[in-house]
Amino acid sequence: MIKRILLVLLLTVLILGALFGTKFYQINQAVSQMQAPPPPLVAIAEVKQEQWPASLATVGSLRAVAGINISNEVAGQIKAIHFESGQTVKQGQLLIELDSATDQAELQGLQAEQHLAQIRYQRTAQLIDKKFVSQSDYDQNKALLEEASAAVASKQTLIAKKQIKAPFSGDLGIRQVDLGQYLPVGSALILLQKLDPIFLDFNLPERYLSQLSLSQQVTINVQAYPDTGFSGEIVAISPAVEQQSRSLKVQARLANQDRKLHPGMFAQVQIVSGKQSAVLTVPDTALTYNPYGESVFLLTASDKGFTVQNRQVQSGQSRAGRVEIISGLNAGDKVVSAGQVKLRNGMPVAVDKLPTPGEREVAQ
Repeated sequence: MIKRILLVLLLTVLILGALFGTKFYQINQAVSQMQAPPPPLVAIAEVKQEQWPASLATVGSLRAVAGINISNEVAGQIKAIHFESGQTVKQGQLLIELDSATDQAELQGLQAEQHLAQIRYQRTAQLIDKKFVSQSDYDQNKALLEEASAAVASKQTLIAKKQIKAPFSGDLGIRQVDLGQYLPVGSALILLQKLDPIFLDFNLPERYLSQLSLSQQVTINVQAYPDTGFSGEIVAISPAVEQQSRSLKVQARLANQDRKLHPGMFAQVQIVSGKQSAVLTVPDTALTYNPYGESVFLLTASDKGFTVQNRQVQSGQSRAGRVEIISGLNAGDKVVSAGQVKLRNGMPVAVDKLPTPGEREVAQ
């Protein structure tokens, strides 16, 4: 019985050993026949040295030369409104009248007192030379006249403040008050903007300071009129560099007779000096943007083929699909311009014979 059990166990071990041996042989054969995956295919581009016009590109915002929310200096009820929303007005044009009936009545009383004080003063002035009145009476009547005149002037000023006029010529916004409404002091009545000319505010890095000057020409484009360029000139350059951003504030002034440009518009700004400068450029597709900066994959050749190395760069302006490289690369270097997503530092690559997709279109 024991011999039979031992025989069965021996046969079982032999069968399992044969199965495991066969499977192990098959796995070794499969591993030996497996080949390493081919390196990823990438497109490359050469770092070129080009002559670019010495122009600067940035973005800015339009701002009115003068713009305020017109408000009232004194409280009162609106008696009349003399404008329409969106109307163009001249400096000094009457916009709103506040009720001044009570003030007008008080003014008449003050003017009567002024008239009486004037008569007393003139009478005293005639008698002072003949020594019929004392000097103190003369001085008192003079003071009373001046006091009455000051009261009249004060009341006239109050009435004038109830005639709300345009402080400068410009375009009105949308009316914010209605006829008969009571206005506390400082109520917002309507927006007034002077649109011609109009200011453009923008910032530039401090390294471009040497390329800026007063009266330098600028050209802008806005989204509302993408095919139209608007020209102006630089009128102010901030004397100080902002410490946080290391940038300069610059202001330009543009003519705006047709009122196409409005305060708050976003503008693409181009500043041209007319000079040429040598710059290193790569296709904009070659740059990889990271929280810690910009980088490219630099192609290096060896006996075993091509590999890529990640290289930090500093970029500048962008024009026609190419980006200026300020530092990090040299003319003639080869960089990966398509296929960076699958790459890592030191990885072997296969180079596509065709150029970058964007450069293929240019070549066609």
